[in-house]
Amino acid sequence: MNPLNSVRGSIITGVIVAAVITVAIPQSAFNEMGLIRWLHILSGVMWIGLLWYFNVVQVPALGAAAADKGGPGGAGISKYVAPRALLWFRWAAVATWLTGAAYLIRGQNFLNAFTFGHFGEDIYGLIIGTGAWLGTIMLFNVWVLINPNQMKVLGVVPATDEEKVRARRIALLASRTNFVLSIPMLMCMAGATHGLPY
Repeated sequence: MNPLNSVRGSIITGVIVAAVITVAIPQSAFNEMGLIRWLHILSGVMWIGLLWYFNVVQVPALGAAAADKGGPGGAGISKYVAPRALLWFRWAAVATWLTGAAYLIRGQNFLNAFTFGHFGEDIYGLIIGTGAWLGTIMLFNVWVLINPNQMKVLGVVPATDEEKVRARRIALLASRTNFVLSIPMLMCMAGATHGLPY
């Protein structure tokens, strides 16, 4: 059976290839901190990739489908794609935040980050802390604003038509806020270690 025929098989194959590379590279940098950072980046790619998919592809496509009176509409996306994408989206957000927190804790930088490098005294803490706070706001938006309202819009949670209209607006604005925040958040996450020995 070809593992590439399923998502599960593909994920398992990717992890096996990563494990082989880890063993094959002599004096590897793949230590505990490297593993935590890798898991943070991996889950972050899933989270932010889906965030960008929703904002750049799905929402505009559903708008175009709704405007196309003779077309097939967006029912297939709403019924099959969106609920699955939201499931991966919300849990990738949690995994990203938890692995980021674990990385900061293990490196003894959690308090430093969440106090913005003790309010600007440490540049690494200031930069990574800014990114961490943006990520924390984004995690809040996913679980408190986006997901509960999307569940109403998709009909997973019962809601009146008026509640769905309101929920659609809240979910859209929270998602767009996260889309905007993801840009400086990524800049901070990448910039925090550029040229610094962390």
